Amino acid sequence: MKPRDNAGPRPVEVALLASVFIVSACGLVYELAAGALASYLLGDSVLQFSTVIGTYLFAMGVGSYLSRFFERQLPAHFLRIELLVALIGGALPALLFIANAYLPGAFRPLLYSLVLLVGTLVGLEIPLVMRILQRNVALKDLVSQVLTFDYLGALAVSLAFPLLLVPHLGLIRTGLLFGLMNAAVALWALWLFRHDLRRFKAHALACGLTLAALAAGMAAADHITTWAEDKLYQDRVVIATTTPYQRIVVTHGAGEGKAGYRLFLNGNLQFAQRDEYRYHEALVHPVMSAQGAPKKVAVLGGGDGMAVREILKYPGVESITLVELDPAMTTLFQTQPALVQLNGGALLSPKLHIVNTDAFHWLQTTTETFDVIVVDFPDPTNFAIGKLYTNSFYSLLDQRLSASGYAVIQTTSPLVARHSFWTVATTIESVGLTATPYHAHVPSFGEWGYIIASRRPYRMPTSLPDGLRFLSPHSLPALFDFPLDMARVPTEVNRLSIQVLVTTYEAEWGKVVAR
Repeated sequence: MKPRDNAGPRPVEVALLASVFIVSACGLVYELAAGALASYLLGDSVLQFSTVIGTYLFAMGVGSYLSRFFERQLPAHFLRIELLVALIGGALPALLFIANAYLPGAFRPLLYSLVLLVGTLVGLEIPLVMRILQRNVALKDLVSQVLTFDYLGALAVSLAFPLLLVPHLGLIRTGLLFGLMNAAVALWALWLFRHDLRRFKAHALACGLTLAALAAGMAAADHITTWAEDKLYQDRVVIATTTPYQRIVVTHGAGEGKAGYRLFLNGNLQFAQRDEYRYHEALVHPVMSAQGAPKKVAVLGGGDGMAVREILKYPGVESITLVELDPAMTTLFQTQPALVQLNGGALLSPKLHIVNTDAFHWLQTTTETFDVIVVDFPDPTNFAIGKLYTNSFYSLLDQRLSASGYAVIQTTSPLVARHSFWTVATTIESVGLTATPYHAHVPSFGEWGYIIASRRPYRMPTSLPDGLRFLSPHSLPALFDFPLDMARVPTEVNRLSIQVLVTTYEAEWGKVVAR
């Protein structure tokens, strides 16, 4: 049949082009969900997104090639492929969450197997739609229309995924929702081609069962998440939320030997109630007491408010600026009674000003200087965080320090990640600051490291605030003594253009995980 050039589009053509928009959106959601989960659970977001996207695009190419072998009953093949994509793609986030909790060794193989399978199926969709449409649409119009709707669907999801879908639905519900949308396209195809399908009842039953399975998954999404995370984190999950920036989980373990409340960001432990005082006292007091009379203090990161709690033990402090990227963190630790009790209501202090923005950007734009700056970022598990450990960042930090000011940076374990720790020291020194390293034992983390950055030599304080549980003037000097297995080693400067710290950190901590 010769394609129509002048007649307007038929309803079936409009419906199929709308389907292209939906299937494109769904396919990109599954790709983004896989990349986000890999980033959360495996670290190094650049590597994970790059390999997931590369695998997915390769699989789409395979699917496009395989479409040439589908010759008859194209509407039926399209319908079946939509149902398979709906089931596998929709369940992808839930399956990966469960695998990570119960079979952590199987997570990576399952991740790439699912990406390959979904990508192949998605690669089959568009060629089949084009071949169905080509019977009635001129080739030049066909290609332009299909690709236009394909790209529009990708644009819509690329904006909605980080801004609306993940923050409000979470990854599991987002996957299942778009699985339902794929299944709806199959149901639409069932109605559009009802006269062309040989086994209409069987296809109708398959559509009904797929929709029912995905709807049941949507209803049970919270239970699936809780079930998987309770197993992963061992203690009971009491708070879990996904923001545009990270996955925040708070657990609680009651009873003897339990850690009480624990905070995890993207699966990485940030503090445990039973020993966080050791970490935060060691982070804050060596610089606050040494400075002498700090009045203006900045905290970069530390949205849990624990560092602010320690700073408020100095009555002479007049103002504290807390720069925390994720507003969900500061809101959580301002409003949840148990967490407010942990930080002593520090985030409600009238001395505190909270700025929810990127710390790198804030340092570039602020004109204020501070007597003490406490840098309490997560470890450099990916390049987005790694930029906050570069010489570019420390150069900006230097500009914001008063002449007699001190900055302190939490700096991973000098025992487990020895090269990573000393890379930070080398990087601080590369911008002309003096680096004074020290360490403390925090049972939940092991031996943990910190580095003081300043223009003047560090002076050991002779007094500390009353009521501390870990530090004393007598014990403080011992923190600055490094045994041979943590002593300094030659390292490179961590630069914004070449973040050697991220790869070094991953290699050193990866050895620990592999044991």
